[in-house]
Amino acid sequence: MSYQVKEISTKPFDGQKPGTSGLRKRVKVFQQEHYTENFIQAIFDSIKAEGATLVIGGDGRYFSPETVQTILKIGSANGVKKLIVGKDSILSTPAASNVIRKYKADGGILLTASHNPGGPNNDFGIKYNVSNGGPAPENVTNKIYEITKTIQRYKVIEANPVDLSVIGKASYGPTEVQIIDSVADYVELLQDIFDFQLIKDFLQNNAASFRILFDGLHGVTGPYARAILVDTLGLPEASIQNCVALPDFGGGHPDPNLTYAHSLVEVVEAKNIQFGAASDGDGDRNMIYGKGAFVTPSDSVAIIADWAHVIPYFKKGGVKGLARSMPTSKAIDLVAQKKGLEYFEVPTGWKFFGNLMDAGRLSICGEESFGTGSDHIREKDGIWAIMAWLNIIAAANKESPNELIGIKELLKKHYAVYGRSFFSRYDYEEVSSEGANKLVALLDGAITSSSLANKTYKSKSTNQDFTIASVTNFSYTDPIDGSVSKNQGQVVLFDDGSRVVFRLSGTGSAGATVRLYVERYVGPEAGEKVLAGDTAEGLKGLIEVALEISNLKEFLGRDEPTVIT
Repeated sequence: MSYQVKEISTKPFDGQKPGTSGLRKRVKVFQQEHYTENFIQAIFDSIKAEGATLVIGGDGRYFSPETVQTILKIGSANGVKKLIVGKDSILSTPAASNVIRKYKADGGILLTASHNPGGPNNDFGIKYNVSNGGPAPENVTNKIYEITKTIQRYKVIEANPVDLSVIGKASYGPTEVQIIDSVADYVELLQDIFDFQLIKDFLQNNAASFRILFDGLHGVTGPYARAILVDTLGLPEASIQNCVALPDFGGGHPDPNLTYAHSLVEVVEAKNIQFGAASDGDGDRNMIYGKGAFVTPSDSVAIIADWAHVIPYFKKGGVKGLARSMPTSKAIDLVAQKKGLEYFEVPTGWKFFGNLMDAGRLSICGEESFGTGSDHIREKDGIWAIMAWLNIIAAANKESPNELIGIKELLKKHYAVYGRSFFSRYDYEEVSSEGANKLVALLDGAITSSSLANKTYKSKSTNQDFTIASVTNFSYTDPIDGSVSKNQGQVVLFDDGSRVVFRLSGTGSAGATVRLYVERYVGPEAGEKVLAGDTAEGLKGLIEVALEISNLKEFLGRDEPTVIT
């Protein structure tokens, strides 16, 4: 049967430049006539679409079902052979990465704006992943962008919409469409990685003294958490909350941190729950939080790396190397040094980890922005990190049958061996782009002139002195492909090893976001009391100095950050 391919005339839209996490804009921008179609056609024009197999899914946010149908129209007209689609257009980002790899697809289109709010007045996003299951590298995203600047037409085949709610095979024009269970493949993957029986035995034997609460924040991970925690591990229904995925995430901000995941924090504290966890809109981020015990993402990935030997996946394949994004604290570096492992400091963006993984040089990595993962897929993975913690806790308790080991105890043991990196991040969201650029210009000027070198600042509240050793703009040469990434953030290093990092972030859809990262290391010899100290107190003097050096409050017009983590 032949199908009529129509060519629709269009014209370019400004600003369709995908970043590390794809193209993110307000829903109303994507709803403009031809806007979404232009970008999807640009994706197909930038790859070999003829005969390709692609995976389609996303976090279920508002405008997703319509966009899947748009992809079917344009994909079929461009000769795509097969589209594997998550039921109801749902696939968490980690699950999509797994499906691409498992079914040897040529790539995937993910409909997500990650942790950003959803709904008709909020954000939508389209992201292309390549055949390794990871985000498209810059040579692909640049090609997409160049096409969007000159596009004159897009191709469609008009046919009946595919029912995305029915698992099984269908077709759209000449293209085969396979609707798959969104959850099954991912659960199977995790069962191959972790010791589910060990975890289940521990949770059942300690049902009264070690309770769990997972908060899905009405994002995509709700169905995955239910399948794993309730259906597989046999935990009660009360172990999960906010696990119905909603197009607007229940009106909330699906970002698992102390500010936006307050629904988890409040219940954990009120009900004395030993292990709490949350994930974000598309399932690639996580937060670990127990009664009175918040785990920073920097500490989380370091502890997972330190305990990797108890996880079957790493028992079998070993740990090839460790890595972190540049702003993330150096806690994981200390683990790598002790274990004699290669380790890397890379720019923010999971694609940099992916290159190292594909080359067989990296197993476990993380970002301070609540992203943790391993080489089982090529995206960060929120549920994976939570299961890693449960596997580690179950193993630690098997080794210590007379003492219940929880989050606090694991942190205490870790600090006693490695010391502690006191770490915090201040986010100033949707600030003036002009003010943000002035802040960056000030720091860049200091780098060029060396005007801050050896300068000492005194904290007024703590009386601490901080002497600047260097100010640099982080750049990275990829050891695998030789590509160079410049201007990745201004780093102020002090002579005691403390550091402050300033970055302009590109993951929002409006205004600018400035992130301030503050790190101060204290060695194990400082003793338990100091190592267990309050983060805000431990960093108070350094934060004051960072604000003074950068004139941040003046440039951004903000006395307080939007979010502190």
